[in-house]
Amino acid sequence: GKFTLKLERTKAFREINAKYHFAPIPTCPNAVPPSDEYFDCFMRYFTTVEYHLCGTAKMGPQSDPTAVVDPELRVYGISGLRVADASIMPVITNGNTNAPTIMIGEKASDLIKSSWRN
Repeated sequence: GKFTLKLERTKAFREINAKYHFAPIPTCPNAVPPSDEYFDCFMRYFTTVEYHLCGTAKMGPQSDPTAVVDPELRVYGISGLRVADASIMPVITNGNTNAPTIMIGEKASDLIKSSWRN
């Protein structure tokens, strides 16, 4: 946030009278821009995960009626089917889902190899 404020001082931005828009943040009404508190709250409130969808095949205990897969990524009620992607995350992460999704795939690989050994 503070870095982008420096852009206002560039020739290109001054020529078009570009100004930083300090959006009000409902969860931090007392955070005054451009304070660290404001930018911290801004990042927490406005962070999204566009195009990194998850949570559509929730992992959870069988007692959870909204859970689709068990902790070993097996789909409840369907033999031989596992889900190994971001859809098993019951709650979306605050950051990019790439690393957690890779970890899910690696864990799935270990689970599948282990089940075939047994």
